Amino acid sequence: MNSYELGAALSLEFPRLILPWIKNRVDPFRFPSNTNFKVYAEQINRARYFKMLSFGGAVSYSFQPKRSMKHSVTPLNLAFNTLQNSTEEFNQIAAQNPMLFYSLSDQFIPSQSYTLTYDNSYRKRRNRLWWENSITSAGNVTSLIYAAFGQKFSKKDKKLLGTPFAQFLKYSSEVRNTIWFNDMHQLAFRAMGGIIWAYGNKTIAPYTEQFYVGGANSIRAFTIRSIGPGRYRPSEDNTYSYVDQTGDIKLEANMEYRFRLFSNFAGGSLNGAIFLDAGNVWLLREDPARPGAEFTFNRFFDSIALGTGAGIRYDLDFLVLRLDLGIALHVPYDTGKQGYYNIPRFKDGMGLHFAIGYPF
Repeated sequence: MNSYELGAALSLEFPRLILPWIKNRVDPFRFPSNTNFKVYAEQINRARYFKMLSFGGAVSYSFQPKRSMKHSVTPLNLAFNTLQNSTEEFNQIAAQNPMLFYSLSDQFIPSQSYTLTYDNSYRKRRNRLWWENSITSAGNVTSLIYAAFGQKFSKKDKKLLGTPFAQFLKYSSEVRNTIWFNDMHQLAFRAMGGIIWAYGNKTIAPYTEQFYVGGANSIRAFTIRSIGPGRYRPSEDNTYSYVDQTGDIKLEANMEYRFRLFSNFAGGSLNGAIFLDAGNVWLLREDPARPGAEFTFNRFFDSIALGTGAGIRYDLDFLVLRLDLGIALHVPYDTGKQGYYNIPRFKDGMGLHFAIGYPF
């Protein structure tokens, strides 16, 4: 049960665009812009199964031609994933599920990305909207360089510094809408979706790039990576093995009613919330080791996990401490119980999450 993720990052940001063709220190744009250099490392430990180290660096630029509009471009993001060690139990799972093994194999992820963010919350309107769209391309520029030296763009097993590199396209979109009745009552919505298509050099997307649901900022009735993909369910003796519950497609929606309980509570305010969460992840390609995991329109609504619950938030303005209790209403797989509410035992469908900050 000692699973964890630890990460550290160091970034250096300049309030202007630093480009090779800009020789002086005067930014040519008349609107806010900045350049960010970042290095990072992340250690992922899945108890009883494996350890993975991910590290890399990125150079990104952002500029804001309008107060409500922000563009972010990352021309260079180089990450490296390495599977440090694995247990015999994990090796047995990987032998039965080759897609899982390939997603966790050592690989470079050279990518470029573009993100467009719209945010009108600065206007303090009753209806406040935030919308972000992001697209990432990995391995394609590297493959073009290979093609320039006579190798086919679609050739597999191409390597960078002796290690295979990932090749995929990824798109994600997230929209948040908050209706402010007043400072005491708000109704917040979130809808998000994403898709990743791996091809060419690697037809399985890297584990760190795949989508998942569950946890304190997702479907709060379930623990992180414990639902999906699709209607797939690990065997009963594999209860804590959520290493393979990720997918290529993600759809999620959340609704939360927020209200003030006490305005002056130990130096801050105490707020409450009632929420409803729904969503799942799916595979684009059929995987015999995970039946029912691929995306189909057949039984689509039955494959959506649904949960509700309530929580409290201790808001200190500069810090928000949050405690949520999620209650499962529907799981996408067969539990042996008839009806839409198919949770065998009520206590088995409860999730308690402590977190910092609002979920959205």
